Parts: sequence; C-alpha cells; structure tokens
Amino acid sequence: MRPLIFFLFLTAALQGSAQQNVQFSQYIFNGLSVNPAYAGYKGAWYLNTIARQQWTGLPGAPRTFGVSFDGPLRNDKDKAGMGLGVQVMADMLGPQKAYSIYASYAYSIPLNENRTRHLSFGLGVGASQYHLDGNNLQYFDAEDAVFPGGGVNTVTPDARFGIYYHAPSVFISVAALNLFSQYLTSDYKWNGYDYKNIRKTMHLYVSAGFMVSLSDQVKLKPSVMMKDDLKGPTNIDFNAMLLIDRVFWIGGSYRTALPVWRKALPSGLDPKNAASAIIEYSINDTYRIGYAYDININELANAQSGSHEISVGILFHSKKYSVSSPRYF
Repeated sequence: MRPLIFFLFLTAALQGSAQQNVQFSQYIFNGLSVNPAYAGYKGAWYLNTIARQQWTGLPGAPRTFGVSFDGPLRNDKDKAGMGLGVQVMADMLGPQKAYSIYASYAYSIPLNENRTRHLSFGLGVGASQYHLDGNNLQYFDAEDAVFPGGGVNTVTPDARFGIYYHAPSVFISVAALNLFSQYLTSDYKWNGYDYKNIRKTMHLYVSAGFMVSLSDQVKLKPSVMMKDDLKGPTNIDFNAMLLIDRVFWIGGSYRTALPVWRKALPSGLDPKNAASAIIEYSINDTYRIGYAYDININELANAQSGSHEISVGILFHSKKYSVSSPRYF
C-alpha cells in the first residue's frame, strides 16, 4: 500500500467521523496525556517519555513520540496545591506530521483533614503544527501543479480542560481536549490550493478506577476509560493491572467501540478494536520502564503485525514526596 493511497484512504474514512486522538496503551501511567488536572499529582517532579509504532509492517503507519514533565508548584499542608506540566508530542502518519506542545496548570483542593482525598481542576493551552510533505506523496502525474512540491505547514492554537478526583484507592477523571478544533481551521494552503487535513477534533475522556488488595504482595487495579469525539463511535477501554511487590505491574486492556449516545456504528464496521498486554517495572524509586504490545482483532489484523509501545519514567524526589505512600493512579 503506497503512502498516498494510505493517506487518502484515512482521509476518506475520517470525513464522516473525526480522527481519534493519539492512542497510547500506557496512558494509565501518564495521566497528563489525557487530563491537564493531573499535573503535579505525584507530589514530585516526574519526567515521562514514550514512543509508539502503530501497525508494524504497514507502510505509512502512525509513529508517535512524546515527552511530558510535571510536578507540584505549591503543596503546603494547610492550603490548596498547584501543579504545572508541559507535554511535547510528535505524530507521524504517512506524508503528514503533527507537532504539538501544551502547558498545563492544575489547582488541587484537599477534601479532608489528612489530605488523602483531592479534587483538582486543570487547564492546558498549546499549539499544534501540521506539516504535509509533498515529496512523500506518490501520484500519476509528477507535473501536476495541484500537489505541493515541498512541505507545507499550518499552525493552530488549542486548549484543554479537566477535572480529577483521587483518593488512596480510587480515582475519577473527566477531560475535554482540542477545545478550539471546531472553531479554527488547520487546512493547508499552497500555490492557491487548499488541502484538507487529517486533523484533531474535540474529544471527551472519562475514566475511573480503583485499587484493591488481594494479598500483602499483590494488588489489583481495574479501570475503564471512555473516549468520544461526539461524532463517531465511542471507544471504551477496559483495563486490569496487577501490582506485585509494589514494583512490577502486569496486565492488559481490551478496546472496543460502542454505540453510545445512540450513535450507531457504520455498516460493516467491526466494533472490536484491539487487545493490549502491558508490563511496567520500577527499577528503583527513581526509574520506571514500561512496554505494551497491541494486537488488532478487527479487519486490520491480517494487514499488520501489531503495535509496540515503550515508555521510560524518571521521578525526581523531593522532601515532601514519600515512597511509603506511592501514587497508584
């Protein structure tokens, strides 16, 4: 499959139902990627890097790289806390590339005297640059002036908002991303021509989970996330992770589409999406490494060899952070 064919296929497929945001399987270990209210939640500065190769073996398949850094700005015992975060992302899909940067601010209100329950409100602002590389397009007539001979770019601002509640054994997260997408255009303009762009659209993320002890050494963390662009099918992730000896996570997730909000799935579309196997290991109190493998269980299963995702996290300890009370969410 040529990159241009792949690109045009996705463009046509997404005209009726807008593109889902960048998909990460390990978002449950990096809440800032889906909710700005997560900034500073760990109580210490935290650096997370992630790389994802989607649909291995399929030409023009998505490749995504991201770095996030967040931590507490203020965490006084008797006052509300504040957190800051920044996230940089590069997403490559065939001849199109998208680069984004977001700065997040979170305001956390303690709900009890010992500060074990918090309600946080977060706001993120940023911008995305979309780049279309005309040299990577393959077409029948090389002299066709409609196609750009080099690269064309467009930049759009963006914003996101979220609410995050967490206690020692439970969390609830609600966030809206890409708030400006319905008001601003990010189409390309070149040599008098306009090009439609596979661009982001507003998304709603709702997730919840809890932690339960199975023994002194093993804990279970089930969670669920709903992702909806309010136009196409709703995606639901069902996750279950085991924590062993407080250092090793192992589990998986199942991703499917459901006709929520009375939005029927398009005819012939398989609601089953993918299943993921996930492992996370804390090398010590500072370093963490994770890996996820996704296998498609829909019509795309025979056209590619699954998706690979690796992440590395570094926690910068502070006097106020206690490893005896780690953050499970």
